[in-house]
Amino acid sequence: MKLSGNTIFITGGTSGIGRALAEAFHQRGNTVIVGGRRKALLDEVAAANPGIGAIEFDVADPASIERAAATLIEQYPALNVLVNNAGIMPFDDAAGAIDDAVSRRILDTNLLGPIRLTSALIEHLKAQPEATIIHNTSVLAYVPLAATAVYSASKAALHSYALSQRFLLRETNVRVQEIAPPWVDTDLVRKSGDPRAMPLDAFIAETMAKLEGDDEEVIVDAVRPMRDNPGANEHALVNDFNAALAANPIPV
Repeated sequence: MKLSGNTIFITGGTSGIGRALAEAFHQRGNTVIVGGRRKALLDEVAAANPGIGAIEFDVADPASIERAAATLIEQYPALNVLVNNAGIMPFDDAAGAIDDAVSRRILDTNLLGPIRLTSALIEHLKAQPEATIIHNTSVLAYVPLAATAVYSASKAALHSYALSQRFLLRETNVRVQEIAPPWVDTDLVRKSGDPRAMPLDAFIAETMAKLEGDDEEVIVDAVRPMRDNPGANEHALVNDFNAALAANPIPV
């Protein structure tokens, strides 16, 4: 995608990867609007980055999505890039009882939220000369983390959805790209400076450079081996990955 001259809406844009992407796009001369549930954080981002717009909405609430989409189309008619970034990552225990309410919130936020928001904006995006949809999934879409089984499944489902959507939009002016971050040192889990986590600034720099190309999947080099999950032999990779993390758990 081109990295300047766009009008971009980024969900979950008040912290972590979402905020960093918003600021990186803003610095490159794009009109950027961030979306999120907490008005105080939206105001903070807008104040720190004059020119960035903000829309208060809940990506897990279908009615809120419809209102936000209507506001975007009315106030930002040149909107041509949607970044489905918002996500939550509660830990769970697939070997025990799973909290149904938490699971529903994960799926509403991480999977149905992007589907609903994209659906609400797709005809508007099709009407633009050039448009891009970016889904932020995770390397855990390919190699699940057992301690976040529902989160990992939600990201695998969003990856599958992006594949289908990309195919169906192949003859339109709308491109579909996917970001699949590794463990990045943000508050999604707990910002800790853990050396196994990729620094946020390094992740953003490499991701922005790769977004400028035509790759359908924008994956930092460090996690390429995990993306190339070896098919029918994936169980050994998944088991080894989870055993290593079980021996040295992620701080929560």
